[in-house]
Amino acid sequence: MSVRKLLVDVHTHVYLPRYASLLRSRSSAPRILTRTGPSGQDEDRLLILDDEPSGGRPVGAQYWDRNEKLKFMDQHGIDISFVSSANPWLDFLSFPEAQVLAQQLNADLESYCATAPFVGSAIEFKRLYGFGLLPIVPGAPPHSLPEAVSHLASQHPHIRGVILGTRGSGSGLDDPALEPLWAALSETGLVVFLHPHYGLGAQAWGPLDNGHVLPLALGFPFETTTAITRLIMAGVLDRHQNLRILLAHSGGALPQLSHVSRRRLAHDARWYLGKLWFDAVAYGSAELDFVSEAVGRAGRYVRGGDPGTGTSLGGDKSRARGASKMLFGTDHPFFPPLTRETEKWRSVVENLDAIEGVENWSEEDKAGVKGENALRLFGLLPM
Repeated sequence: MSVRKLLVDVHTHVYLPRYASLLRSRSSAPRILTRTGPSGQDEDRLLILDDEPSGGRPVGAQYWDRNEKLKFMDQHGIDISFVSSANPWLDFLSFPEAQVLAQQLNADLESYCATAPFVGSAIEFKRLYGFGLLPIVPGAPPHSLPEAVSHLASQHPHIRGVILGTRGSGSGLDDPALEPLWAALSETGLVVFLHPHYGLGAQAWGPLDNGHVLPLALGFPFETTTAITRLIMAGVLDRHQNLRILLAHSGGALPQLSHVSRRRLAHDARWYLGKLWFDAVAYGSAELDFVSEAVGRAGRYVRGGDPGTGTSLGGDKSRARGASKMLFGTDHPFFPPLTRETEKWRSVVENLDAIEGVENWSEEDKAGVKGENALRLFGLLPM
């Protein structure tokens, strides 16, 4: 199989067994609890927020069993997955607890990936790579986070990045105290997967029961949008120009709203779109096309202001550049089929269909989004 035909999933989660055991031991969110289901049988439920609709969601072996992950990949033709611990990570722990557990879970994840099969005899890629965890919680000493980054980069070759929530050590990711962390991440080249967890809070959604639609479909992308905008406005991307930041859910509303944040920046805010990467978990061709065009034209805004039509570099060329910063993802194991176990997951089918349906992307662009862009971002192929 050629590299160009590989299908690579960059947004796929796991609760490693050690972490799942911790959640089972808890009496408040985040937790895994057992209750009697509609059929009268006991069922496990995952509750990640106290006010989560529907009393959480069903949880089973697909959340922690590597064989289930590989089975899912085989069912959908996914060759390689970059696996990340699912939220809420270590946010609810004290620093001493988070530091120990991060080290243990990173060692577990390295083994999870290192002992996985290879893609094939002709390609020396493992099927599984990972995003590690950092003990980024309130009370974390300033030196502890860059030390953890250096340890990940030097001791865990199959961990190619870190997953970060939006709260940092309690004051957000633009907290000046995190400057050594960004320096370490820039120096090591580990990819930062910026992922939401808290949304906007229950008060934003009103009293009607709309299930997970509002807090997940809207709250999560808006949370990501706010977090990355704060990083941009704090100058983090200017000071650390080698940072590789991957945004969940196609960057939320950032591609649409980046033009409104023009003040106090070294460049027009739209320029920073070109410094980021975006998963292609948008479930629609028009949405992907819009993001790729917005990202692709970012270089036209290097000095601020509206470049006008006279400096246009062409829509197709812009989209091709933008497509090179987008990567396929599934959000597995969340949102499984509701009927047969053998049914294809909509998160795979719809996101692949969305990629195929972008009329302004060439076949080369589509192949890049499906796999090659990820291999380059994570250092398995040269940039």
